[in-house]
Amino acid sequence: MWKNPENLTDHQRHKLAWIAKTDPRLYRAYLLKEGLRHVFAVGGQAGKEALQRWLSWATRCRIPEFVKLARTIRFELATIHSSLDHGLSNALIESTNTKIRLLTRLAFGFKHPHALIFLALLALGGYRPELPDRIHT
Repeated sequence: MWKNPENLTDHQRHKLAWIAKTDPRLYRAYLLKEGLRHVFAVGGQAGKEALQRWLSWATRCRIPEFVKLARTIRFELATIHSSLDHGLSNALIESTNTKIRLLTRLAFGFKHPHALIFLALLALGGYRPELPDRIHT
C-alpha cells in the first residue's frame, strides 16, 4: 500500500486486487492517496485541476481522515497552488537539516563549535580549501 503502483510486484498487485474486493474502504483510501500523489507529480495547471477533482472526491469519500485532510488543503489552497505553479517544496531544506544533524553527531567529541561549522562548510557549503601538498594548475 505504501509503494507507488508502478513499483508493485506481481504478488503485490494480486494482493491489492484482493483488497479491492474484500475491503473497498481501504482500497478507496489507497486510490485517494495515489490521486493526491498524482497532483504533485504533474504540477502546474494540470495539478491544480487534479487537486480540485481530488478535493471533491475526498470531501464525499466518508473516510474521516481524508475529509479532514480535504478541509486542511482547502484552507491552505493558495500556498499549495503556488507550490504547484513553481515546483517548490521544503524537501531541500529538510535534506540539509538531516545532513546537519548527522554532522552534529559526528562532531560530538569536538571541543569547540567552530569545528562543527567548518565541517558543515566542507560537507554542504561547497567550500574547497587549498591543500598545502597539492599543486594547482
